[in-house]
Amino acid sequence: MLLNYILIAWRNMKKNRFHAILNIAGLAIGIAFTGMIMAHVWNELRVNTELKNADRQYVIKSKWKDKNMGFDLATSGALPKALKEQYPTLVKNFYRWDGLTLTVHGKEKDFKEEVQIGDSTLLDMFGFKVLAGNPTNALSTPNSMIMTEPVAKKYFGTVNAIGQTVEIENMAGQRQPFMLTAVIRVARDNGVTDLINNYSNGIILPESSISYFGRTIDNWKNMFIVGYVELQPGINPSQLNGPISKLLKENIPPNVYANLTPQVINLRDNYLEQNNGLVKRMLFTLSGIGLFILLMAVINFINISVSRAGSRMKEIGMRKVMGGRKHQLVWQFLIESTIIVCIATLLAFGCYLLLGPLFAQLVGKPLPALSEFPVYFVGYPLLFVVLIGLAAGLYPAFVLSALPSLSSLKESLKSVKENILLRKSLVAFQFFTAVVVLIGAFIVTKQVQFFFSKGIGYDKEFVVSAQVPRDWSPAGVAKMEGIRKQLVESPVVKDVTLTYEIMDGNNGGSLSIFPLGADATSAITAFQLCTDMHFAKTFQVPMAAGVFLAREGMTTDVHKMVINTRLAAALGYKDPADAVGKQVKFTELQDTYTIAGVTKDFHFGSMLQSIQPMVFFPIEVFNIFRYFAIKLKGGNVPQAIETLHQQWAALMPGAPFEYKFMDDSLAKMYQTELQLKKTAYTATVLALVIVLLGVIGLVSLTVQKRTREMGIRKVLGASVNSIISLFIKDFMAVMIVASVVACPVAYYLMQYWLNSYEYHVEITALPIMMIILSLGILTSVMIVLQTLRVAVANPVKSLKVE
Repeated sequence: MLLNYILIAWRNMKKNRFHAILNIAGLAIGIAFTGMIMAHVWNELRVNTELKNADRQYVIKSKWKDKNMGFDLATSGALPKALKEQYPTLVKNFYRWDGLTLTVHGKEKDFKEEVQIGDSTLLDMFGFKVLAGNPTNALSTPNSMIMTEPVAKKYFGTVNAIGQTVEIENMAGQRQPFMLTAVIRVARDNGVTDLINNYSNGIILPESSISYFGRTIDNWKNMFIVGYVELQPGINPSQLNGPISKLLKENIPPNVYANLTPQVINLRDNYLEQNNGLVKRMLFTLSGIGLFILLMAVINFINISVSRAGSRMKEIGMRKVMGGRKHQLVWQFLIESTIIVCIATLLAFGCYLLLGPLFAQLVGKPLPALSEFPVYFVGYPLLFVVLIGLAAGLYPAFVLSALPSLSSLKESLKSVKENILLRKSLVAFQFFTAVVVLIGAFIVTKQVQFFFSKGIGYDKEFVVSAQVPRDWSPAGVAKMEGIRKQLVESPVVKDVTLTYEIMDGNNGGSLSIFPLGADATSAITAFQLCTDMHFAKTFQVPMAAGVFLAREGMTTDVHKMVINTRLAAALGYKDPADAVGKQVKFTELQDTYTIAGVTKDFHFGSMLQSIQPMVFFPIEVFNIFRYFAIKLKGGNVPQAIETLHQQWAALMPGAPFEYKFMDDSLAKMYQTELQLKKTAYTATVLALVIVLLGVIGLVSLTVQKRTREMGIRKVLGASVNSIISLFIKDFMAVMIVASVVACPVAYYLMQYWLNSYEYHVEITALPIMMIILSLGILTSVMIVLQTLRVAVANPVKSLKVE
């Protein structure tokens, strides 16, 4: 009997292949897209769970009252080790690291690498898989080195390269060989080598080598060290609050302690909670989009199934007259709908395999392979098939099969009004969802465009940045200044600045500034930036008053500095010009400095936060630098880059020319928003496809049912336009009601999202009205294409249709 049901279902789908294809296609699209989103969400929730004892491993973070004072992902360098040594009953192990970007010289090529200098406890604590080498002594000597699998292959072509060396350059331009002692395999975003700003630390050096780089880790005043602790079994992290507070109070400056609230966050939670829960919000947003798309697809499937069932009343009557029983009819309809869902689900799995790489580009991370999912996940698609199959088959199975045989043969349905109401309600929900998605995608796009617009306060066009060899000494600064002058003479270069910072939000720390003669307790915390006098000209940062450090051709005075307008106002100067020439002090520095100029405010970091007070020091004050920021003249940019590359190689042999445009730097800063924009675009396309598939299917069914009616109308003198308008009015009324409901919902959701940014676009009515009008026009076109053929047909043929 079951085989007979399946055979009849297959024949029915072949007979009505158009509607079957629409049903299967719409449902498969929804299942595939939602499945990929859920796979991505599941993959993100797994981050850090592969670490050994991840449930007992915590990162010590810092919450600052004044956010300019410190780095939220870091803590005091000496703290984790002190906790292990002084509270061994609470802390089982610890690990700390300091991150640097260094030039690594291989046998054939040189690269800039993100390097992690950390404790020898790394492998024992986190349990990374060792592919080659001895994990027990991998970081036991100052010249030892661990590489991740991709980096080892980049330099040596294989992971079996234990004992081979590379030369790593320090801040003084010196080179020292480091020997590979272990190669490890790490998961992405693992919270140890990939913790900060999506930088992947592919090389790990021992803490004993830290002095070679002019840094310190085991230092209470160094608040820029990432620190982890592994608790003893059964210990609650809240038990660390007292010891941490005691150690910090005893060892760090009082003003730092007063501004600091330590936080002990489990590594499994930290990935989702970092950056004010940005990852978690993104996952919630993606999940909501996916579920709405799936719900639209399911409603589309149910709607067409229910509408299609109404045309099978005569078939139901014939089956009952021929002896068919109600339970047999019930099984027939339920099996038919379940088969369609099964086919759609199988197609969705195919889409997952074929389109997975494209979706990975949307979210910026690869999707897990089907083999990575636990076995019990098989139950989810099976449960989905059963539930949706039942939902779509319930109406024809129980309502239509219960009708008397005579009513079925006459195609008389007493509950036709309820059927129409159900159909219109489902269509309205589809339009509602489509309008919300369309408005959301538009606003996300406008906000992302705002990030890259001229409203950022400087000119990013044709600006490239590249890291330079670091010799942090007066001689090193003088050498780089000489190279800068030679680069400026290039026919493709407009200007060059030697700087420690570029416009990516990563600054060299913060300082507390106050007017000379004022009380130091009133000091304002400001971002510290180190650059030369060409910074403002290269980035086209406008001056509100004075000059940027010094005029062209003049010697830089190391006791002059520049502030931004926000800091000038915070210091009490209503007019920026009033600040020029005034002297100031810093609580952290001994000398007195004079304000040479005031820049207009610009967005140095993300628009999630307000523009911060900033102070610009000449490079010669601290003798630190990282980049050449180069403004090209435009024109043939690829040719200009090639010319610049040749000059770079001639002026700095052995220094890799790894450049990035400012657009790329901004894209990294707004990576999550750009991913959301791409996903919103995809969701918009899918929402439109599903809505239009539903419109096409329902109009087609309606046309079939009303073919004779249209023939009669034409015989009575109705025009083609009047007939087509009947169908358009039917759908337009539903769409208008749905849009009226959708607009305030979309406004509330998007305003809530925009409010997370200190600077954002305004939501206006005109674009929203244009979106709804465009959707209405597109829907009307689909309706016209479906009804035109019957509307212009010979009414005699229409009257013969049963």
